[in-house]
Amino acid sequence: MKTSKPGKVYLVGAGLGDVAYLTVRSHQLLTQAEVIVYDALVDDSILQLIPTNCLKLDVGKRGGKPSTPQAEINQLLVKYCQQGKQVLRLKGGDPFIFGRTTGEIQALIAADCDFEVVPGISSALAAPLLAGIPLTDVMISRCFAVLTAHEPEVIDWKTVAKIETLVILMGSRNLTEIIQQLQQNGRSPQTPIAIIREGGRPQQQVWVGTLSDMIEKTANYSLSPCVIVVGEVVRLRNFLQSPVYSMPNSQKPLSAKTILVTRAEGQSSKFSQLLTAEGATVIEMPALVIGPPSSWAALDEAIAHFDATSPGYFNWLILTSANGVNFFFERLKTHRKDTRALAQTQIAVVGKKTADSLKQYGLKPDFIPPDFVADSLVSHFPESLAGKRILFPRVETGGRDVLVQELTQQGAEVVEVPAYESRCPDAIAPDVLEALQQHKIDVITFASSKTVQNFCDLIASIGQNLLEGVCIASIGPQTSETCYRLLGRLDIEAKEYTLEGLTEAIVAWELGQRTIQGNS
Repeated sequence: MKTSKPGKVYLVGAGLGDVAYLTVRSHQLLTQAEVIVYDALVDDSILQLIPTNCLKLDVGKRGGKPSTPQAEINQLLVKYCQQGKQVLRLKGGDPFIFGRTTGEIQALIAADCDFEVVPGISSALAAPLLAGIPLTDVMISRCFAVLTAHEPEVIDWKTVAKIETLVILMGSRNLTEIIQQLQQNGRSPQTPIAIIREGGRPQQQVWVGTLSDMIEKTANYSLSPCVIVVGEVVRLRNFLQSPVYSMPNSQKPLSAKTILVTRAEGQSSKFSQLLTAEGATVIEMPALVIGPPSSWAALDEAIAHFDATSPGYFNWLILTSANGVNFFFERLKTHRKDTRALAQTQIAVVGKKTADSLKQYGLKPDFIPPDFVADSLVSHFPESLAGKRILFPRVETGGRDVLVQELTQQGAEVVEVPAYESRCPDAIAPDVLEALQQHKIDVITFASSKTVQNFCDLIASIGQNLLEGVCIASIGPQTSETCYRLLGRLDIEAKEYTLEGLTEAIVAWELGQRTIQGNS
């Protein structure tokens, strides 16, 4: 049944999957969506932008695995649009490049649903660029063609083989046939070919070779999702690739290390990017599931005081995590308030990451303790706390109470309200478990005490000594204390309690290990 409120469907391109390659328009729509219907290639860093009250529907298609039928996806878009919802259909790359968008639009038109198509950056263009491969060149590539090899039997290979540069999507499963067809139709076995896996992401890999040797070079590797480039332009990579990718991994300090990053589900991959830039192989393990609190009542009551009738009701707002920032401001928006409601309230945050999250809402903190930890907030507070009323949106259960106790002892009135909840995932991811069981992990990183606790809970039932010979790395003292208590040891602690600081500490540890081995 249709509602009086008009709904609308936005068919949006998510680009390469990483949040860094979203368009401004796409980013704006993501933060306003009420329902999101998204594909498999959309990264967690993008899904993190979605409001907490948004309905998320994963309809991703993966080759060889069960997937949502296209007709069902069409029905979902129509259904929620007719309910008056702002629906975001989020696709990898650009919606009109192998995106099955035509059928969805036809279904929307038939149902008289309003829609808008928002372009995205296609991997066909961006992945070669980020690997240092130009698709055109004044001398050797005056044109290029983009094709999908999902169904190679329908391609006119005789015609395709004559085109100077080919960009092939969805071709990893049919790589052997692609190469055979090109050679049988006139391409030299020495024709350059590049395969770019996970283009534009921290785990990007590039294989370069010829039609004669690429099968051998990529044997035993998982190539999907990838972009394949065929043509003489591949040779230009030696001269044009970005310095980010120009140094061989073998020369980077963490090139021989596989690092397990424990993180919140849906958390940004910034830390993985930092480690990958140093040459590490990164495996991500969700060790926290973040969601809304069991009740919004306490936070709603506190937000009600941020209005013209009670200016300055709270002297300070204290935020100690990016989750606290995001859930607080999303709830503020739910009450049709914006940052102007905080004009009479000063804001204190703990840590650079929290400050960066606050910056996304156009605000700068009035105070950040120098040591980036909650324990230093009280000792360095910029004014007397006596008589001050403080709002502290925090995790519902499992947080540390020391900060509240110290603030109260200094004479402040602290109003604690649950802004979000975190829990342990139901199970350890299969790829992570396999890596641990086969002792492929060199370093495990922890950025919070709760990830340490949940990691221990997840591996407790396995009954194996999975951590023998594995380096344990912590972002700061509180997390380190939990490592000692639950794991019995700690090998690395960041000097600066940030992701950058932890990356530097791991690099310094590895270089120190090499020095010890060299002197032994």
